[in-house]
Amino acid sequence: MKNSTVETLIGAAVIIIAAAFFFFAYQTSGKGHAAGAYRVSAEFDNAEGVSVGTDVRVAGVKIGSVVDFTLNPENFQANVVMELDPKVKFTDDATAKVTAEGLLGSKFIALEQGGSDALLADGGVISNTQGAVDIWSLISQAMFANKGSGDQGSTPSDGSDQGAGNQAAPEEGVPSTDTKTP
Repeated sequence: MKNSTVETLIGAAVIIIAAAFFFFAYQTSGKGHAAGAYRVSAEFDNAEGVSVGTDVRVAGVKIGSVVDFTLNPENFQANVVMELDPKVKFTDDATAKVTAEGLLGSKFIALEQGGSDALLADGGVISNTQGAVDIWSLISQAMFANKGSGDQGSTPSDGSDQGAGNQAAPEEGVPSTDTKTP
């Protein structure tokens, strides 16, 4: 009988630990809502890498997460709804930016405080936004920016021929600047 009591206690401990783990995972995944959290939305021209559960951070500290992510069919921008910690209040001129944890890291939304005195209320809209930067299009632009204007010899673009040995004859009445001796 003593053996079955120990087994029952160990089984109960395992179930409690598993339940605590699942509760923690649910809260940090963005599915669980923090008590008293408020929602704000923002529209981005490019929200690549953002989805439900994506972190919302201020100065690198997580203060919320994305809870809804849809396309606005009128202006074709991504409408992102974020749920934020009620202890952190933002002004109505705050800025939201889609950024990454390094060159190829995961994306998150970075919020920056504005200078206004009016606070952003529950259901408010952040209008100052910056979408995700597409690193591959930037590399492509840098690589092909000089295409068409690359080195094509030393021929000037004005059409004149100033290559070595192809000097034009001086005009009549104009002294020659050629320093070669005959």
